Amino acid sequence: MIGIIDYGMGNLGSVTNACQYLELPAKILANPEQMPGCEAVILPGVGAFGDCMSHLESHGFVGPIKKWIADGKPFFGICLGLQMLFEGSDESPGVKGLGLLPGRIVKLPPSTGLKIPQMGWNTVEQVQKECPLFHNIPNDAFFYFVHSFCAGNEDRSFVAGETTHGRTYASVVWRDNVMAVQFHPEKSQKVGLRMFRNFADWAFERVKA
Repeated sequence: MIGIIDYGMGNLGSVTNACQYLELPAKILANPEQMPGCEAVILPGVGAFGDCMSHLESHGFVGPIKKWIADGKPFFGICLGLQMLFEGSDESPGVKGLGLLPGRIVKLPPSTGLKIPQMGWNTVEQVQKECPLFHNIPNDAFFYFVHSFCAGNEDRSFVAGETTHGRTYASVVWRDNVMAVQFHPEKSQKVGLRMFRNFADWAFERVKA
């Protein structure tokens, strides 16, 4: 079972629909007490960094998410679900992130001919081609992005994929049991559905091992 964390600010409908289309066993988690019944969890996110962290805390998910990851269980963050893994964000000064990855989230820089927020299709260069999320997905495949902030690439040990929009940034991260993407795979048509399938296959195999 894949649990989709509901803390009041996620794109639950489209993520759930993607899982249903792929016939993946999935359920929405209204509270952290439901997490132990799952083999993997997805943390979606839409909105401002500070608001999302506040909602995670008020719904009691911060500690359980950290424990889930510390226990080596499969985790997939989407869009703001990637950003919240870091120590903080320039979008919400003074607000601490989950601190599970080093570094901060920074604003995409203004650049001639490019709009902020980035909204639309862009490519992902596969830095770590062995990342399970990339199975049967070509390098430089297009995914759908909507964001104004991004992860810096100061520590490259966990950078699995990169995208360029004003600057080059980590659009896919991977460390052990933790995977996350800056784009929206649930809005990225066939290649995005392939990525959901890849995560599920990898997660269920990891649990069996």
